[in-house]
Amino acid sequence: MAVIESQLDTQSDAFKNNVKVMTAAVDEFRGIERRVIEAAQAKAPRYIKKGFIPPRERLSLLLDAGAPFFELSTLCGYMQDEDTDGSGAGGSYIAGIGYINGVRCVVAVDDYLTKGGSIGPMGGKKRNRVMDIALENKLPMVNLSQSGGGNLKLVGDTFGESGAMFARQCRLSAAGIPQITVVHGSATAGGAYQPTLSDYLILVRKQSTMYLAGPPLLKAATGEIATDEELGGAEMHSEVAGTNDYLAENDADGIRIARDVTKKLGWNKSQPLRAEVSFEDPIYPAEELRGIVPEDSKVPFDMREVIARIADGSDFLEFKGDFDNGTLCGHMEIEGMPCGVIGNNSPITAKGAAKAAQFIQLCEQSGTPLLFLTNTTGFLVGTEPEQAGIIKHGAKFIQAVTNCTVPKITVIVSGSYGAGNYAMAGRGMDPRFLFAWPRSVVSVMGPAQAGSVLRQVAEAKIARSGAEMNDEMRGMVDAMEKDTVETMEAKSNALANTARVWDDGMIDPADTRSVVAFALSVCREGDERTVNTNTFGIGRL
Repeated sequence: MAVIESQLDTQSDAFKNNVKVMTAAVDEFRGIERRVIEAAQAKAPRYIKKGFIPPRERLSLLLDAGAPFFELSTLCGYMQDEDTDGSGAGGSYIAGIGYINGVRCVVAVDDYLTKGGSIGPMGGKKRNRVMDIALENKLPMVNLSQSGGGNLKLVGDTFGESGAMFARQCRLSAAGIPQITVVHGSATAGGAYQPTLSDYLILVRKQSTMYLAGPPLLKAATGEIATDEELGGAEMHSEVAGTNDYLAENDADGIRIARDVTKKLGWNKSQPLRAEVSFEDPIYPAEELRGIVPEDSKVPFDMREVIARIADGSDFLEFKGDFDNGTLCGHMEIEGMPCGVIGNNSPITAKGAAKAAQFIQLCEQSGTPLLFLTNTTGFLVGTEPEQAGIIKHGAKFIQAVTNCTVPKITVIVSGSYGAGNYAMAGRGMDPRFLFAWPRSVVSVMGPAQAGSVLRQVAEAKIARSGAEMNDEMRGMVDAMEKDTVETMEAKSNALANTARVWDDGMIDPADTRSVVAFALSVCREGDERTVNTNTFGIGRL
């Protein structure tokens, strides 16, 4: 046992202030989530009268009661595109990982009560990310569909790439990952392909419709007059076209059938029975994680304090502890599952990069998943680091991170700057899961540094021109620097990053252990599973 002895003074004013600041940030993002749900629920009564079950009630009916459900990207689209008041957070799409008749699945529900369920650029990005998670971790995907389709005001910016959603569906099917879709309302044009590309399709009698062109467009285009039912009703698709597989009597019946289909997959029949694993909780309370990150980002903290509050028994076997203390590497378990840990206590040096690259290779050799706990300003710069080979060793680190095949899970605890973001398995390096703490920052560099760099460039340009700096020029340079700082601050904070799906969701620091444990178990189950692949996916015949 190598139990971490915490040096954190939980009675200090600094700790209490850190808790206060972090708790306010947690309350802020939880408040955004809550307001979106409340706004949607306020619209529900008029849809209930028409026989529609509200989206989150559909979700509850679909999932096993009492089983865990981890929701993903709850703040996707927040204050992006046309969302000027935050009401579009979530991308009109409720998605996560949960259990249906004992089968762990990716579950996605169109939130037709938020923006009519329409799909904007960030909502589309979230849908793609959710399908990637299903594919990487071999999870069946169940969709409860009732969307307004693409947001026509914004689709011009994204249409060229919109086929990626359908391509992912095709790849899921070919990879042997089942997709089950219940269409609760209308599915028109491109929206009709999502359910039809699913492996199992369920329509609701007198309620679901699917067609490439609805009655008004059909009349305008060809002059033909047809009713909804004749053109694309549930009974027509069940009895005549043969597009549908199961005909439900109402919303709830469609969800019941989806649960039954999931059960009949026999998805877990070949999975090994796993013995109960006993493990110790961390010695230190999870709630203390809210007090570790200082309010002032320039004040350092020891990532061991985070590890001590998420590792089983606070037991952490550090690797090469005497060789560069700024990059931490070591082994621990979370809920009995082993993982290698890489964390930051300072900028990444040449020694730190070499140590981390070696440690990643060792974890690859033993098949041990990797957890990245990120707080770095990036790679150390200067004459001495350059002569120590910082570029060469940094490249080794990035190569190891990119090419290792064991699952990578990243938690952005505080700062994630520059190439340090790449080395610490940021979004571009395709970790299986990536989560962020409130108040974290992802940026090419600090806003103040960026403003200063552009100021120096502007001043040097003026000097080269031979002009003398006057008050007007100085004012312009001052304004440019100020605008750069403000713009980068607005675009690099935790809310802006999660809104753009740069992570899979913001989490309360106190939930870090349970979130990482859930992600590790998803990765382990996926890597153990054998699926029956085919070339083209399942075609509707």
